[in-house]
Amino acid sequence: MKIDLTETTSSKINAALVQARRDIGTPAIGMVLTLVIVTDEENAYDALKSANDASHEHPSRIVVVVKRVSRSPRSRRDARLDAELRVGADAGSGETVVLRLHGELVDHAQSVVLPLLLPDAPVVVWWPEGAPADLAGDPLGALGQRRITDTYSSEKPVATLGERAAAYAPGDTDLSWTRITPWRSMLAAALDQQSLSVTSATVEGEDENPSCELLAMWLADRLGVPVHRALSGGPGLTAVRLETKDGSIVLNRADGGLATLCMPGQPDRAVALKRRDTAELLAEELRRLDPDNTYEASLKFGVARLEASAASPAKGEAEPEATAEAKAPAKPAAKPAAKKTPAK
Repeated sequence: MKIDLTETTSSKINAALVQARRDIGTPAIGMVLTLVIVTDEENAYDALKSANDASHEHPSRIVVVVKRVSRSPRSRRDARLDAELRVGADAGSGETVVLRLHGELVDHAQSVVLPLLLPDAPVVVWWPEGAPADLAGDPLGALGQRRITDTYSSEKPVATLGERAAAYAPGDTDLSWTRITPWRSMLAAALDQQSLSVTSATVEGEDENPSCELLAMWLADRLGVPVHRALSGGPGLTAVRLETKDGSIVLNRADGGLATLCMPGQPDRAVALKRRDTAELLAEELRRLDPDNTYEASLKFGVARLEASAASPAKGEAEPEATAEAKAPAKPAAKPAAKKTPAK
């Protein structure tokens, strides 16, 4: 069921939702959280589709906040709220409220969203792109226990990582971090199989890819060894090499789907390491609502403390110099801990 409301209010939206649930015969609310999506008209469709797919695992009330740009001084003074409600089969496993804010109401989005939050349920705020520098300090971000961004959509992802580190607050996370969960799990499992001391590491991937930088910072922080950043043509993160006295541990994914794990004294084996879509990443983040301390430590380690190196030069070209070099803090090497995702 779809309902369009023009020049409405939050109280009228709540009343329409109650009536719609009665009309389709499901008056009870069986949702576990409120997901607030802050986006623009251009990206609203893709973000809502991903959220609806994720709602099959996490039934939720999805509130999409679309701030409409006013082009004239008069329209900027006229505050108006339009809403589109979706209940039942049109809203995944929960219900959806699409809010379009006009005029002065754009600056007071939190006052519109607050009455629409589910009572006694967690709130997650997601910016598919265009997130503010200070997530917890944002009026809408302050409503959430969990705040999700995607640095990959930024024009300057590496610089944005620095902004995220400077303004980090417990509850912040990023889908660029979620993308490397299988990589971290695989590398941690490889080190669990053999008691090897890692002396250095190399992370290979696309330039300006925040997932590559986060994985490199995680390794440097957890292992306490120099980590190099090497460039490749992608797609995304392509390889990780851990150097030990007994040989190299290499996890290589050249095609973005199937990876090969090579370990000293063992035959090479293929492992599934496909690139996941946004709905899968979002569903993973909604499984945990507590602060991610591992993400915080890796983020605050800092890109500038990595040892960067360019990709292998073409034949006859000069070897490029490293653009930055830093050693990790002096601490004993430890096996990196994979991200835990406890059951709800």
